[in-house]
Amino acid sequence: MKTMTCQQLGGPCDLAHSGATADEVIQAQDRHLKAAVAAGDTAHDEAAAAMKGRWRNPIKAMGWYNATKKAFADLPEN
Repeated sequence: MKTMTCQQLGGPCDLAHSGATADEVIQAQDRHLKAAVAAGDTAHDEAAAAMKGRWRNPIKAMGWYNATKKAFADLPEN
């Protein structure tokens, strides 16, 4: 298991997301952003919009995804 924070994934807070793979952590971040915005947390609006909009530009999205996977791989195990 490895851990990345919301902030490390482009968000505004330090909530920790843990997972065995980068994809698990990215999915946890996606759920967190959606829940925060639904709860009225405007601090997460920009990050949620970026996450949603990122996939409209596949080249940019893959750059973010690959950089996140590399950052995850570079982390020590918990």
